[in-house]
Amino acid sequence: MMMTIRFLLMSMLISGSLHAMETTIVIRAKARDAKFIGSSIGGAWVIVRNAASAEILAQGKTQGSTGNTQLIMNTSWERGGRLTDDETAKFEATLDIDDPTFVTIEVISPINNRQAQVHASTQLWIIPGKHILGDGITVEIPGFVVDILEPRTHQYISLNSIENQKLQVKANMVMMCGCTISKGGIWDSEKMDVAAIIKMNGKQILEIPLGLISENLFSAEFLVDSPGMYEITVYAFDGATGNTGVDKVSYVVRD
Repeated sequence: MMMTIRFLLMSMLISGSLHAMETTIVIRAKARDAKFIGSSIGGAWVIVRNAASAEILAQGKTQGSTGNTQLIMNTSWERGGRLTDDETAKFEATLDIDDPTFVTIEVISPINNRQAQVHASTQLWIIPGKHILGDGITVEIPGFVVDILEPRTHQYISLNSIENQKLQVKANMVMMCGCTISKGGIWDSEKMDVAAIIKMNGKQILEIPLGLISENLFSAEFLVDSPGMYEITVYAFDGATGNTGVDKVSYVVRD
């Protein structure tokens, strides 16, 4: 009997099953100068890989709220303090590892806005049985989500149909967490440069600023007096944070 137990223990040690432990790590994506990326904007996609083998150990998307605005944006941070609560968006990965494992954490965000997607990553050691909870591992996502609404992609526009020969450029813009941009708000449009670069037949002919006309919505008009192949690039820039965002459309103006 004793020999049988000893044999089983030796077998378990050899296989490593005595050491394998489920280890939980919380991963969050946070927009630069803003809040956490959660369900309201579709979440961020998280991949946890073994850095040595590239094996995927866990993957999924962050879910939950963008967090407490007062706590995140208006409260002085102290060492050991938390920026999150139980509702704040996260991805909780459970890893089955039997040795300290060096991992790469990749974050793709926002997953539903391809032109604005940022791929960010970090690396760290995960120790079996040593959970990383609370605020967890936070990966910063810089930028803005910019969507051109007018003119539409590949739209054909008759020159005669343009009222007073002025065409409107309209774009929607939010922080990477989906947070609202407004005049004088926490994310103040007055402190951001939003403009449209206009090209005709491959050559830049104009650059015009876009002004805020309602929350998140920017607009401007420009003179169109010639048919041709047009391209509009709308960009956003915040010099204080380094956040940037871009969207492009191509369209045709004909006689």
